Amino acid sequence: MDVIGREHCLDDCAVFRFGETSMVASTDMLHETADFPAGMTDWQRGWMSIAVTLSDIAAMGAAPCFVMLAVGLDRGSRLKAILQGARECCDRHGAVLAGGDLDAHGELTMVSSGIGFTDHPIRRAGARPGDLLCVTGVPGRAQAALAGYHQYDRFLFEPVPMVREGMILAQAGVTSMMDNSDGLVISLHDMMEANPGCGYMVDSGALPRLADIPTEEAREFSLYGGGDFGLICTCPPEIVLPKDLDIQVIGSVIKGCDVLVDGKKADIKGYQHLWDE
Repeated sequence: MDVIGREHCLDDCAVFRFGETSMVASTDMLHETADFPAGMTDWQRGWMSIAVTLSDIAAMGAAPCFVMLAVGLDRGSRLKAILQGARECCDRHGAVLAGGDLDAHGELTMVSSGIGFTDHPIRRAGARPGDLLCVTGVPGRAQAALAGYHQYDRFLFEPVPMVREGMILAQAGVTSMMDNSDGLVISLHDMMEANPGCGYMVDSGALPRLADIPTEEAREFSLYGGGDFGLICTCPPEIVLPKDLDIQVIGSVIKGCDVLVDGKKADIKGYQHLWDE
């Protein structure tokens, strides 16, 4: 078994090679006050606790296999709905909820750990100047829900990890990939850290539109809003993108070390974990 080197520590998952096959592994911790929006049901909290980990596996182009879930409960009556949501998310995406742990806790806290398998893991590193920059799904819908546009609530409360899309894109030959759950622009800064000498140019007019929201507000949501579980990928211009995927070309990889939106340097904004010093 070969374990991934330090140069790839920025990937969405750890990678362990077994001959020609790679196992990818990820773990995520969610707290009620920091990670679950107000108004969610416990079923939706269980769903999201699995979806965040499956999204990391999807970003590696891997097929999910097993998920373990540890739950710190503030009230025992919540467990049934949480496990139902978690199991249904696993079932929908071909994974097995294989077990976990249960404990009492002052604040609902869930830790999901998942593994998947692939013959060709796609990393955040690998982009080359001249590559196309693409995104799956419609970035900004979760942020729109947070801003009070409740027609988008399901995208915030029940995010769908793009497992199928990740595997298809890996087979198609994308050069780098990650999920954009923290927001498009801040994720591109993360990708830039993994690709020294590469920057990214985004054409905001090419982003999928949130048609029922004022244009400038929708643009802000699409560029900087977190909570979406789409995928960002790069690929050579000659690649044939599968026609049945919800994917858009939104820009290109450029030489340098900047993220540009419509030709201007973009602020580093998006979801970030903050601590009191």
